[in-house]
Amino acid sequence: MNFTADHFALFDLPRVFRLDSGLLEQRYRDLQAQVHPDRHAAGSDSDRRLSLQWATRVNEAAQTLKSPLSRAQYLLRLAAHDLGNGAPQPLPTDFLIEQMEWREAVAEARAAGDHHELEHLRHRLRHDIDQRYAEVAELLDDRHDYPQAADRVQRLMFIEKLVDEIDDGLAACDP
Repeated sequence: MNFTADHFALFDLPRVFRLDSGLLEQRYRDLQAQVHPDRHAAGSDSDRRLSLQWATRVNEAAQTLKSPLSRAQYLLRLAAHDLGNGAPQPLPTDFLIEQMEWREAVAEARAAGDHHELEHLRHRLRHDIDQRYAEVAELLDDRHDYPQAADRVQRLMFIEKLVDEIDDGLAACDP
């Protein structure tokens, strides 16, 4: 195994957004079986330390690839279109207005303790997110249009935060 390999190479997977999650999970389990610190408990201090480093590396790589948002950000970073480079691009006004409207609806439902409305908003937002990830997949895997993909991923970062706000609101409504 190559410690400096990118996450995809580490799991011997193609460098694509449309990842086979079952295959990723299998490769993760296989690698963990090889590097887990328990397997090296009787080894030298150096072996145990190296095992821990490998297990940490495998866990971090798997978490990055399992999350669609993290995977998209990682692919952009590999393609030298990291969102962290320079200032983020300004988002279109209509998108920002839409986000404000979503946040207002979430705030109102939270203030009212309306669990049903929060669930409804979450369902609608999840549908929107699924469509947006399909577009990101096309931009990254099919068209290799990294600037457009970076724009869509930047938007998804906002939307995923909104899902977290809805989840927090739902948790607050639960007895």
